Amino acid sequence: MSQNRRDFFKTSGIIAGGIALSSFDNSFFAKSFPNKSKSSKMKLTFRPYTLELKHVFTIATSSRTTTPVVLTEIEYEGLTGYGEASMPPYLGESHDTVLKFLAKVDLTNFNNPFELENILAYVDSIEEGNKAAKASVDIALHDLIGKIVNQPLYNIWGFDKTKTPVTSFTIGIDKPDVVRQKVIEAEEYKILKVKLGRDTDREMVETIRSVTDKPLCVDVNQGWTDKHFALDMIHWLKEMNTEFVEQPMPKEDIDGNAWLTQNSPLPTIGDEAVQRLPDVIKAHGVYSGINIKLMKSTGLREAHKMLTLARSLNMKVMIGCMTETSCAISAAAQLSPMVDWADLDGALLISNDIFDGTKIIDGRVVLTDLPGIGIKKI
Repeated sequence: MSQNRRDFFKTSGIIAGGIALSSFDNSFFAKSFPNKSKSSKMKLTFRPYTLELKHVFTIATSSRTTTPVVLTEIEYEGLTGYGEASMPPYLGESHDTVLKFLAKVDLTNFNNPFELENILAYVDSIEEGNKAAKASVDIALHDLIGKIVNQPLYNIWGFDKTKTPVTSFTIGIDKPDVVRQKVIEAEEYKILKVKLGRDTDREMVETIRSVTDKPLCVDVNQGWTDKHFALDMIHWLKEMNTEFVEQPMPKEDIDGNAWLTQNSPLPTIGDEAVQRLPDVIKAHGVYSGINIKLMKSTGLREAHKMLTLARSLNMKVMIGCMTETSCAISAAAQLSPMVDWADLDGALLISNDIFDGTKIIDGRVVLTDLPGIGIKKI
């Protein structure tokens, strides 16, 4: 480890503490809404749901045709906030684990939904892990708060909704004829996210290039294990009009990823290596930027802090997603005006969405003016 990185870690506690300021000013809301009944209670309900994918979704390590999710609701004084937990295989969560965790969450001890730090600290303390389950409570709580004040989250946070980025559209690993068809279906999107990490990487990219010359970003999902091979691939990918490379090597190979970032002609983005707030500090000097996902960060509260910290470290920021309904996608989209890149196509990959919210128009993320996370049930 270099001397600069060691010196940086000495000050990391100060930096982390500095960004722990609330993104909601609870005292302001308490003064603005003084008539909230102290006897009011929040009620959490939840149910399992299974997302059906339009195509088989294949990455470096697995394939699937469905994704399990759990949908949550928090009721309070006639209003309902919606949330979601999405559980792709690598997170280690399932319908069973999420339902068991949520059964332990008791919000009746809290009378004020705006006490986000206290409420979410309690939720986080129930058990280790369970990040997607925790995110489902966090998202519903933020949606509820937005509805109470009748404002979308991006407005509460002071973000300019006209500054949302374009979103990439994901092309999973597949046979050339299927890849070409997926690219044709993604015509309106300005940038394609290509899943790599197997022995067909060059074939995947060349197949896409036979159809379009639009910019690419690639997600290796830890699939490259040799740093010299990875660097050669990145140089080739740069010639193929690629913007960045996501999680090129195993997250445990810290020195290898740091070497690759130092020598890479393209930015590298930590994904599997960056789950929660403390991981942002660890990623500094190892990757050029981070990919924030609500299902990893335990929700919007911590995601907002991760974004702030990464920016203070001059790191690139990407907002990503799992396969999700428009509920979780719309929640993540509230942060999108402040990021460099967005990968918010999760709801576009499914055939049974039950929410209407954030839209992708001409490839760009378009936020609604609805309060909270900006959704309504279909």
